[in-house]
Amino acid sequence: MIERIRRAFRSLIDIMSGRLVNKLILFFSTIIILVVGSLTIISYQIIQRESVDHNMSSTANNLKLVNQNLEDYLAGIEQLSLPQIRYDDLIRAIINEDEDYASKMYLEDYLRNLFYSRNDLNSIYIYLIGQGKYYSITQEAYDTKLKVSYEAQIPYQDWYKHAMESPNNRSYQSFADLNENPGYSAITDPGFMAYHRVIRSIASREPRAVISFYLKPTMKNEIMKDIPFENGEHLLFLDPDNVPFHSDDLEFYNRMKQADLLPRLEQQKEREPITWTTGDKKYLIVYNVGEQDGWKLIKPIPYSNIYEAARKTRDLNYLIGLLFLLISVILVTLISNAITQPLKKLSRQMRRFSEGSFDVTAPVKGRDELAYLSRHFNRMVTRTNDLINERYKMKLVEKNAILKALEAEINPHFLYNALQAISTKALKSGDDDVAEMVDALAFTLRYCISGKDIVYAKEELRHIDRYLALQKARFGSRLEVEVEWDESLMELQIPKLSIQSLVENSIKHAVEKVSIGITIKISAGLEESHAVILVEDNGPGISPARMEQVLQSFRTEWEEQEGENIGLKNLNTRLKLLYGEEAGLEIESGENGTKMRMLIPRGGQSHV
Repeated sequence: MIERIRRAFRSLIDIMSGRLVNKLILFFSTIIILVVGSLTIISYQIIQRESVDHNMSSTANNLKLVNQNLEDYLAGIEQLSLPQIRYDDLIRAIINEDEDYASKMYLEDYLRNLFYSRNDLNSIYIYLIGQGKYYSITQEAYDTKLKVSYEAQIPYQDWYKHAMESPNNRSYQSFADLNENPGYSAITDPGFMAYHRVIRSIASREPRAVISFYLKPTMKNEIMKDIPFENGEHLLFLDPDNVPFHSDDLEFYNRMKQADLLPRLEQQKEREPITWTTGDKKYLIVYNVGEQDGWKLIKPIPYSNIYEAARKTRDLNYLIGLLFLLISVILVTLISNAITQPLKKLSRQMRRFSEGSFDVTAPVKGRDELAYLSRHFNRMVTRTNDLINERYKMKLVEKNAILKALEAEINPHFLYNALQAISTKALKSGDDDVAEMVDALAFTLRYCISGKDIVYAKEELRHIDRYLALQKARFGSRLEVEVEWDESLMELQIPKLSIQSLVENSIKHAVEKVSIGITIKISAGLEESHAVILVEDNGPGISPARMEQVLQSFRTEWEEQEGENIGLKNLNTRLKLLYGEEAGLEIESGENGTKMRMLIPRGGQSHV
């Protein structure tokens, strides 16, 4: 899958980079994407940090203010629990309540005054230590009821023990957990918390009663509503012992407790926020510890909420960047097309010129580099056209005529037919030798007038056999021929009549010059870079002056060629025309004979 995507991406790049206008669009689009993407990422990171700092600062200040209000509220409840005046009268009434009716009425009036003094009280209880009974005042429906009840289990309650052991003679009881024992069996709606205060005798400091205030959540909610609260966030209100008095999610509180996160709040220096990860969520824990009694107000904020503004800004930047990218691509496309249109026209004309249309011209507009290039292209076309008209076309016609002339100076179809008739008549007259020579000459002429320029080596060798048969009839035993041809080179493609030209040169410069026997050896083999055809003889060789003339003829133009070197010159020229400059003819001559090597490059144009 990845390899397929990589190939598709590479193909897209190849397509985009195929034209100059696409390259410009790709280049400028890449720059825009890099700039917009980099700015978006940088701004996103900056906004993230600023969002964290802003949330930390604003939330910390908000929690500090709200926590101070909550502690002030609890301080007010504590102040309410203490008799402001006539403290001795309250103690006396508690002590004599069981025997004195006036003391009983005093206690009831005291409870009524406290209850009606505030609207955030669910109920008030005053437990008389040592008597096992308590007075209570509650609001039931639209009626306020004051009762006297007995309950022997009060001294065994945790809140009671904490109040007795507290140096401040008080304890707070949380009802965040609905399963919490409210303390008094008659209570059905304890509210969100209870405040218990021990009333002691001033003289003896002995505890005489415990007064309990059960508070409605209205005042707490009124104070805590000033804390901004979003989906996913949590809020906890803990006492100095980390007991929750308010929690929107007790399970979340338990996870914090299990992670030993709560003790860290007291150990953290300067009340710095804490980062906490639970499950797949990461939270910023912002909190405040009260300066009066150490109450804690904790607000875990998911980082996803903090980064929401940064994400929206990032998405907006991406959208704006995409819009700018589309606009930029359109502008770049228009501008690039306007810039490259003259170049495109010039390219089209150059392609036509390369395909053989030598009358093309490119429009010239302006004075920029493209206009300069177009102007010089037109000049090049004009000069090339002149050159073609003067030399190139004539050269092509001349070269073609040379190749055709080398194959045969005449096209004697009638002579071939006449030789066939003479051969038939010779056979009828019993002149077999004459018939064989006429047949050999007829096939030689037929081979010469065939329309092919390139032949297989085996065809050329069969022609050489017939040609040498005629020459042996002429020279008799003075002419010996040896052929050593590599079988793998029988399918080699060579110029027609090429080996005959070499053999003919050996006969002319060796056999015809002496009266002794001459051996002509024809061989072929493979070297590292060439196929080599070698024709050598043991004749007297070519004189140095004559050799210089032959080699000089190889270096002159064809139209300047004169004299008797036409055959070898023709063969060398044909080799280079057909196979390139690496092909050619090499000649070595001395007193021991002449060697002529015809070189054809391996892997070259042998298919021509």
